[in-house]
Amino acid sequence: MELPLPLRQAVDGALVGVPMTELTVAAKALSQRYRDEVRDGRLHLSDARFALAYIATRMPATYAAIHASLTALAKQQPGLAPRSLLDIGAGPGTVMWAAAEIWPTLDAATLVETSPAIRTLGERIAAARTLPRIAWRDGDLRSGLAEQPHDLVTLAYVLDELAPKDRDTLVDRLWSLTRHALLIVEPGTTAGWQRILTARAQLIAEGAHILAPCAHALTCPIAQPDWCHFSARVARSRIHRLAKEAEAPWEDEKFIYLAASRAPTPAHPSRVLSPPQTASGRVKLKLCNADGAATERLVTRREGDVFRKARRVDWGDVFEG
Repeated sequence: MELPLPLRQAVDGALVGVPMTELTVAAKALSQRYRDEVRDGRLHLSDARFALAYIATRMPATYAAIHASLTALAKQQPGLAPRSLLDIGAGPGTVMWAAAEIWPTLDAATLVETSPAIRTLGERIAAARTLPRIAWRDGDLRSGLAEQPHDLVTLAYVLDELAPKDRDTLVDRLWSLTRHALLIVEPGTTAGWQRILTARAQLIAEGAHILAPCAHALTCPIAQPDWCHFSARVARSRIHRLAKEAEAPWEDEKFIYLAASRAPTPAHPSRVLSPPQTASGRVKLKLCNADGAATERLVTRREGDVFRKARRVDWGDVFEG
């Protein structure tokens, strides 16, 4: 996965003239804040240095995770054709770019972002996007959101910056603003998974229908030290590699997400919970099933079409067979 060309060109343009040493130092400091899940009263993207480091080193990874999550939502609810998007904690507008790639029906986006630095940068980048209506808003996620309901509501990489009581209040508010579907994305850590589980229980209690990744709305069958998460491979640009002082042309972004809908959902297929283990004539899959259980399924060549399906699925895909 890589950024779509107009977005990649806009990001490169925003970084022209920025000293690489400055970008590298800011990227390291920003990465440490995210890794430590720092909550010190300051926004992670509190100034222009961090905002530039974010679009250089984090935006490609978050785009890949968000695109994968939105794609799973779209596959599970193929009739969804959102016209309006409300993205909370929008950063540089990553969700808008991914959603516009997936749904040609999308023609309006409201992007709420507290940090002036990343909001200003996002507006500059969004000039390359041909979405008819884009409205940027300042907003304090802790004190309420004065917004109208939208077809699709999203919250990506935000819950980790909030205290638990603020998270619950925000999830409740977002569901009230959701006309059709809500998507929450978090880092693929054990802490991120726990935040998703809490939001999941809250939404189920409020009548939401779980679309993905869960194959059911029962208690999660995964027990620590294991945890549910997925991975997206990200192509690194030259600037991305230099800013991270990295050699490899790619990186893997671990993430966890939750997609919920107001409409009842069709029967859920199983979800592949880890990389398939393939050997000659057989594929071993770890699955989350519609009956609420997590199981291992050994598929052999003797199963014909089912075996061919098993050979094609990847971590995070659905599997029927």
